[in-house]
Amino acid sequence: MLQKMQLMMMGLLLSVCLTAGTAAAKQTELTMYYPVAVGGPLTQVIDGMVDQFMAENPGITVNAIYAGNYNDARIKALAALKSGQPAQLSVLFSIDIYELIEQDAIVAFDDVVQTAEEKAWLNSFYPTLMENGKTAGKTWGIPFQRSTIVMYYNKDLFRKAGLDPEQPPADWDEMVAMGKKITTADRWGVMIPSTGYPYWMFGALAMQNGQVLMNGDGNTTYFDHPAVIEALQFWKDLGAKHGVMPSGTIEWGTLRQNFLEGKTAMMWHSTGNLTAVKDNADFDFGVAMLPASKRRGTPTGGGNFYIFKQTTPDERRAAMQLIKFMTSPENSARWSIKTGYMGVSPAAYDTAALKDYVAGFPYAAVARDQLSHATAELSTYQTGRIRKTLDDAIQATLTGAKTPEASLKEAQGVADRLLKPYR
Repeated sequence: MLQKMQLMMMGLLLSVCLTAGTAAAKQTELTMYYPVAVGGPLTQVIDGMVDQFMAENPGITVNAIYAGNYNDARIKALAALKSGQPAQLSVLFSIDIYELIEQDAIVAFDDVVQTAEEKAWLNSFYPTLMENGKTAGKTWGIPFQRSTIVMYYNKDLFRKAGLDPEQPPADWDEMVAMGKKITTADRWGVMIPSTGYPYWMFGALAMQNGQVLMNGDGNTTYFDHPAVIEALQFWKDLGAKHGVMPSGTIEWGTLRQNFLEGKTAMMWHSTGNLTAVKDNADFDFGVAMLPASKRRGTPTGGGNFYIFKQTTPDERRAAMQLIKFMTSPENSARWSIKTGYMGVSPAAYDTAALKDYVAGFPYAAVARDQLSHATAELSTYQTGRIRKTLDDAIQATLTGAKTPEASLKEAQGVADRLLKPYR
């Protein structure tokens, strides 16, 4: 009898060990880097979404690591790949696609999806947001914290200047005229940031003037096109000629606070600031599409999800499961409401939560509606070097060191040299 009980106990222990071993084998651990570029409590929002995912998927553990701004996140993610302790996925700049492909760092989602439902999911996002995520016939990035540039304006200051607060400037001339009426000794009419991401703001001005900055293959730029030069001249003239904006450079990181403190009546900034402005403005404000020159225009912006190549098949499947969760209509709507970033799919705006939010706060739909006037953000091979070259050209012009024509022709020469091997 004792021997029989001992055998039963051994069998029970073996069963428990096998069960534990199976559970351990099924447990997949993911590390995910993500950036924050606009400030605010975004880390808390992401952490909350990740916690919910893990509660619903007990076989997957996710270490979500805030990595600073977009440049910081890219550097840390790529350094982790080389360290032998790589992340499995990250939110990085949508424009990092060519660099990541060139370094053989990421896998195409087309090579990870398996079912018809998963393939349909790849085609569920706004096409304009996918322009920076697709190349060579494959999808490499999935949109997450995506934006367009919008104009925030202080309705109280518009009223004070005798302007209609429900009629923001529709074109460049109106922006200058309204800016002159509002500008005083201690207040500017408009501010466009020229540090942080000056090439992004410039992409809007160039497109409004009828010209994009690059082709769709990542190997040609148009920095010295006459319409692009003209756009940079207008940006400089806002301060140097029209006197509605400070001359020199304007800081990306402090502009939102300047707007909230009434130091500028209008600011161009990411829609990712929308919720922070809504929660902190003690005045009546509006949000509008950017004004036109020859047309309206803005580049899209923000971050995409990428899956890294140094992953096991189980890790890739788990990473895609997390990305599907984070970009689901319900979570995309939640993210949009909490931050001001866009819902990344039409289905997000069909959710009851985002429908109700937009009905009560129509400005939440401005960035989405502006997609019909949007183009891809500047993205090429050698993106980092070319982006810095253009940023330097913009700042040299705004500070008066060089003319728009001289600075942009010099930038185009550098871009031509860097991109020649890719043509």
